[in-house]
Amino acid sequence: MDIFEHVGKKIQEFRNGMGLSQEGLAKELKVATNTISRWETGTYKPDLKDLDSVARFFKVSIIEFLPKEMVPSNDPVNALLRAAKQLEPSDLEELQRYAEYRKAKHLLKDATRSRPGRKRKDA
Repeated sequence: MDIFEHVGKKIQEFRNGMGLSQEGLAKELKVATNTISRWETGTYKPDLKDLDSVARFFKVSIIEFLPKEMVPSNDPVNALLRAAKQLEPSDLEELQRYAEYRKAKHLLKDATRSRPGRKRKDA
């Protein structure tokens, strides 16, 4: 399963967990209903802005949509959050979302980068 199939399955999982239809989620996110369907099947690849909107709607971290093996165990986001304990709750939440957004941006960029080497010709 590639990363975007995984993302699609997670969107579907969160949506179903709320008892929400694809149409209902599309309406909330202000996108076409078939966009949700295509994200869930991996036909369309949601960009970071879309994924951020989905994460905010479900009130979860954007990191929740990525495969666990892509997220290092020595997560620097947690260290940053520990250092920011004296921030107001709204500032802390925004800082967390920004850090997670930036992290997801790099992880998704790495996942979509083509592999090095010569391209093979089909025989």
